[in-house]
Parts: sequence; C-alpha cells; structure tokens
Amino acid sequence: MIEWFKRVTRHIPPGQFGRYLLVGVWNTLFGYSVFALFVYLLEPRMSHGYMAAQVISSVINISIAYFGYKFFVFKTTGNYLKEWLKCLAVYGTSSTLPGFVVLPMLVGLLHVGFHLHHKAPYIAGAILTVVGVFVSFFGNRRFTFNSG
Repeated sequence: MIEWFKRVTRHIPPGQFGRYLLVGVWNTLFGYSVFALFVYLLEPRMSHGYMAAQVISSVINISIAYFGYKFFVFKTTGNYLKEWLKCLAVYGTSSTLPGFVVLPMLVGLLHVGFHLHHKAPYIAGAILTVVGVFVSFFGNRRFTFNSG
C-alpha cells in the first residue's frame, strides 16, 4: 500500500499533497456544513430541497476551496478569474454535475434500502463529498493551477 502511494504521488512536489489534504479537510468540513445547513433550511420548505442545497452550497464551497488551493496549496499568482472558472469546471465535472445524477439515486437508496428517511440527504452528501475530494486533487493540480 505504501509503495502504491509513493508511486502515485512521486510527481507531486514535496509538501503539496499534505497541504492539499489540510485544505481538503477544511473544505470538506466547511463544504459539508454549508450543504447540511441548506438542507436543514430548504428541506422543510420545498420538495427535494437537498437538490437546491447542492446547487447553492456548490458555488459557495468551490469558491472557498479555490482560494485555499490558490494561496496555500499550489501557490499561484494572478489569473484569478481564469483559475476560478477552471476550478468551477474541475468541480463541475468531477463532483457537482455527477452529484446531480447520483445524489437523488443515493438518497432514494438510503431511504428505501436503509430506512434513513430524513437523514438520507445528509449521509448521501457526505459520501459524495469524500469521493469528490480524491477526484478533484488531480483535476485542480493538472488543469486549474497548471502553469505549464
């Protein structure tokens, strides 16, 4: 397992993946909290409020993640709008858009298969958040903040 990890990360500058993990922990906690807050606020007021929560929280969370990556992980200068739009594209293709398809299916599965009812959107959102963390690193490293 350690050899596999070394092989996968050998092309990453020292410390960068560790900084990414730190920012990722913050982004995961912050992002999931924002999602959960909007689910809490919207679910009682509208049908499938968790979907609206995903849309609203995604824009906020991607923007916060962008600044953490820009200044702490990849340490790039300039190109704010260009990099932010690229960051939106990375998250949009790696987690947000797939989440629109997977989130309702996962919520339904958790409702029916595990009888979680009102907890299902929260658990489904947490599962998708964890998957998105891993997928987004390489997209951000190779596309958003790639200066070469």
